[in-house]
Amino acid sequence: MTIEAAPPLATDVAALRDLESEAIEIIREVVAEFDRPAMLFSGGKDSAIVLHLARKALWPAPLPITLLHVDTGHNLPEVIEFRDRVVAEAGVNLVVARVEEWIADGRLQERPDGTRNPLQTVPLLDTIAEHRFDALLGGARRDEDRARAKERIFSIRDAFGGWDPRRQRPELWHIYNGRHAAGEHTRVFPISNWTELDVWRYIEAEDVPLPSIYFAHERPVFERDGMLLTPGPWGGPRAAETLSTRSVRYRTVGDGSCTGAVESEASTVAQVIEEVTVSRLTERGATRADDRLSEAAMEDRKREGYF
Repeated sequence: MTIEAAPPLATDVAALRDLESEAIEIIREVVAEFDRPAMLFSGGKDSAIVLHLARKALWPAPLPITLLHVDTGHNLPEVIEFRDRVVAEAGVNLVVARVEEWIADGRLQERPDGTRNPLQTVPLLDTIAEHRFDALLGGARRDEDRARAKERIFSIRDAFGGWDPRRQRPELWHIYNGRHAAGEHTRVFPISNWTELDVWRYIEAEDVPLPSIYFAHERPVFERDGMLLTPGPWGGPRAAETLSTRSVRYRTVGDGSCTGAVESEASTVAQVIEEVTVSRLTERGATRADDRLSEAAMEDRKREGYF
């Protein structure tokens, strides 16, 4: 069934510009308040939006922020190609923390299930400490997960990178508090109040480029635990799993071992907006195996220092 897209209402456009203004104010606050800010950049749609907003917030000045990507080694090639192309075009510095380096020298061990998303925390915290980053901008949003819904926009991390929800500070009247002790740092979420639909509407309005995996394409996939996974170095298909070619797209970017595609015919931004508008499943709930490990899987990882 084809769903006719309704044209955006004037109130929708105004709401989108209010979200943009809020995000730009937050990014300018970070640049003004912190000495060594960085930006988490995975090549996904949310980090692409934050980078676009940061460049807009500081234009025409060059972006005084280092990008940081924790590369699990299990990323889809299209995402890595997009990451490197965007970084080259923007002329910004990129630091890549490769999980495989931590595995090679014994600081980490491969998990029995082969997934590397949970292994990202140690390389992330080590790299923050090495570069003495005191603020990290990220593209997390409150509508993604109940743990992310608890986060303030400025969220303090202790000297070990851990998050304690009880230490969060009030942010009344959009007044943000970046104070932190030596060794601590602050995670900052400029698009925390956005929804997945807001993100896609903004991508359409601003013509923000994205990796091709976000749009429907023919791809060999196999089904595991209700998700469609791409074969790759993370393993699969196993003996009982069948490979087939389907029209799919990805709603999130993550480690290939635990991030699934969804069947879709949406090959343009407008068609994706139509699809997201009527979807009853959240993007992570539909496609992320690591969030299904327990009811508090995301919060447990965040308390240890995860994104």
